[in-house]
Amino acid sequence: MKKIIFLTTLFVGASMFSQTINFKGCYNLFDNQTYTFNKTGNDVTGKSIYMTTPIDGQPCGGLGSCEFKIQWNATNSRWDFLADSGNGDFVNPYLIYYTTTANSSEINPPNITIGTWVENIADTFGDCGGTLTNANGILTGDVRSTSLGINEKELSQIAIYPNPAVDFIVISGIKDARAVRIYSIDGKLVSNSKEVKKIDVSKLTPGMYLLEVESPSANHRLKFIKK
Repeated sequence: MKKIIFLTTLFVGASMFSQTINFKGCYNLFDNQTYTFNKTGNDVTGKSIYMTTPIDGQPCGGLGSCEFKIQWNATNSRWDFLADSGNGDFVNPYLIYYTTTANSSEINPPNITIGTWVENIADTFGDCGGTLTNANGILTGDVRSTSLGINEKELSQIAIYPNPAVDFIVISGIKDARAVRIYSIDGKLVSNSKEVKKIDVSKLTPGMYLLEVESPSANHRLKFIKK
């Protein structure tokens, strides 16, 4: 049975905005569907604020209607992905995801390639599958797709080998890597290591995996195949 988050209706005008973010993920709670956020304005720091459309009752699983919001949290210096808690004004919302990296001075949030969107299990009870990645969701549209300090030449030099791999993989092109995580194709974390030069994959079952390399400037994600 699904964990319960009470999400009710928030009524606003019918104005549409051209700046949008599309989200699909956290399937156990919200089902496999896409939610569209429209930019509704900017906060006092100049950061963009996004809210789902329609905001008056898009269905999501057995939870009734879903209203979501992405906004900057100045107190914690992060972007928050929020769900209305039931009173229609986001005063006490549920925190679904929050960013732990890529929190620069840019006015719009990072995507899941350069940002790290971590599940807040205190509210979701772990039903989102952990960190939001390319393997278990999407976050596209009016989001940042590049990170400060990383240019196209540097990105083109990042690689993992051998690929397909049997016993280990080596990462090249990332000088400041500090942690490596491996996710199965369905978004489950299967390995978390501080060893960043030569990663043991011998115990993984054959298949495709997502490798996430954490560095101070950005998080890099590459796919590889385990034979």
